[in-house]
Amino acid sequence: MQKVQLGSSDLQVTPVCLGTMTFGEQVDEATAHSILDRSLERGVNFLDAAEMYSVPARAETFGATETIIGNWLARRPGARDKLVVATKVAGPARGMPWIRKGSPDLTPQDIVQACEDSLRRLQTDVIDLYQIHWPARNVPAFGMVYFDPAKDKGVSSIHQQLEALAGLVKAGKVRAIGLSNETPYGVHEFVRLAEQHGLPKVATVQNPFCLINRTVENGLDETMHRLGVSLLAYSPLGFGLLTGKYDAGGTSGAGAPGDARIARYESVRKQRWGRPEALAAARRYNALAREHGLTPTQLALAFCYTKWQVASTIIGVTSVAQLDEDLDAWGTQLSPELLAVIDAIRWELRDPAL
Repeated sequence: MQKVQLGSSDLQVTPVCLGTMTFGEQVDEATAHSILDRSLERGVNFLDAAEMYSVPARAETFGATETIIGNWLARRPGARDKLVVATKVAGPARGMPWIRKGSPDLTPQDIVQACEDSLRRLQTDVIDLYQIHWPARNVPAFGMVYFDPAKDKGVSSIHQQLEALAGLVKAGKVRAIGLSNETPYGVHEFVRLAEQHGLPKVATVQNPFCLINRTVENGLDETMHRLGVSLLAYSPLGFGLLTGKYDAGGTSGAGAPGDARIARYESVRKQRWGRPEALAAARRYNALAREHGLTPTQLALAFCYTKWQVASTIIGVTSVAQLDEDLDAWGTQLSPELLAVIDAIRWELRDPAL
């Protein structure tokens, strides 16, 4: 895989990124280390984590993913120099009192302390890409559809957050900065303020992008293209819906394997991925894949792997076998006729997992 540049940064990454949010919950440390070994062996140089992980978020597993990665790095001399390691500082607590005692804000001091904690858990001197996991300000996210200005609260400004990130870059603790779960407004404002005040420019935005959630194409893609910011696509398999493993059974995870996240965790089912409309749409795309001689996973990943909007696609796995399947999908080509059918289904069903 030819490496791609992230935004205007000097980071060069593979167009497939290993997501690690399952490490510490569905995936034990030994298996996680096997997945990391195999990923590196197959040439993937990009890892994505977060202080909040593993997922579903629990107080008991807060920071577990970073700790597992840090232990792996400590046992693999030379591996760190081959990798681009990304992680994230959580936004306001959103009902998670173990994150900064449930603070409704993300202050500059919070960013600096969280970075220090992540560096310690990862057992590294520098984070290559440090991202804000979700905005501090009021935005519709994680399945919410409408912006409600009545919900605005006084929180740290984008400028203040940028200054904190700039301090980490200046100190050599962070190489580049990014955002996650952001809106076109948020991306533009981060870039505008960086240019106005001589602060680091965001290199990336990590947002959901898959066959059942293409909301990136509703304006964010133009913003990122014109501002030179790269998209990191997460949940390319729609939280597993686009693998075909939910095609039997009813809605809301019925018929799913017992070890699947959507079957095991009620909180997941209540979000966008558990909507009956999302499951129904996934089944349409999965059937389309089979009609064209592809597995559902091949179709879903090839869709992300070949879209001009996507710089790197984040794949999350629970086994080495899943990792190999996802990486083997690289290079799969979709015909113009098949892409036209995909667009026709989207026109009919829109983005049910937005």
